[in-house]
Parts: sequence; structure tokens; C-alpha cells
Amino acid sequence: MIQIFNGPPAGLQVAPHDVRILAAGHQVAVREVDFSKVHDKDSLMLAFLSGLGLTDRFGHNWDALFDVLTDPASTSRRLALVLYDYARFRNRRNNLSAQLESVLIDAQRAAAEQGRDLWLLMEEADSNTRHW
Repeated sequence: MIQIFNGPPAGLQVAPHDVRILAAGHQVAVREVDFSKVHDKDSLMLAFLSGLGLTDRFGHNWDALFDVLTDPASTSRRLALVLYDYARFRNRRNNLSAQLESVLIDAQRAAAEQGRDLWLLMEEADSNTRHW
């Protein structure tokens, strides 16, 4: 099996089993965003606020999210963003997920241009894999 952190980030990818252990072994910081209660843009922004440990000064909009994900001062040089229960969210909120994916992929490209890695990893809602 190919180790996901051996190669560069490539769009949205399925999170490997034991992603947190693998990330630690490759010195990759992990932040988790839970989509199980996201139903609109406001709750989506709150999920990122919580998952990324942002302050209330976070702008709650697409530009602010992009800025946070691409700011070298606010994120690790090697960051895995674990999107928990994302596939179900994508099925429920197709238009909103399309907007989010555009921002995430743009942030991933911008991070790469800065010499940084931003993995976007989807983890399914399964009590056996959720560790937080």
C-alpha cells in the first residue's frame, strides 16, 4: 500500500486507516473538521472555526477560509485536513460542497506554490475510525 504522506497532496483523497499515526510518523500536523452537523454555509464555517482552532475574528467566508489555509503563520508547513463525514455532507449539500472544494483545492495549490503541503483527506463516519 502506498503511504499517502510519501507523495505530494493530490486533491481530495480518502483518508488512510490510522491517519493520525501515519501523519505523526511523517511530521504532518492534523486538523479535523466534522461535517456531520453541517447543513448550511454558517454551520460549515463554524465547523472550520472549531476544527482549525480559529478565533472569533475568523471572517466566516470563503476568502477568510482560503487565507487561513494558505497563511504560513497560522498553519503547519505540512498539514493534513481530515474532513470527517464529508461524503455524506457532499451528498446532502452538493452545491455547498462544490463551493468548498473549489476553495480547498485552490488553497492546496497555493500552499504548494509556497513549498508547503496541504492534504485534504476524507474520513467516513465509522465508529471504528473516529478517534476524536
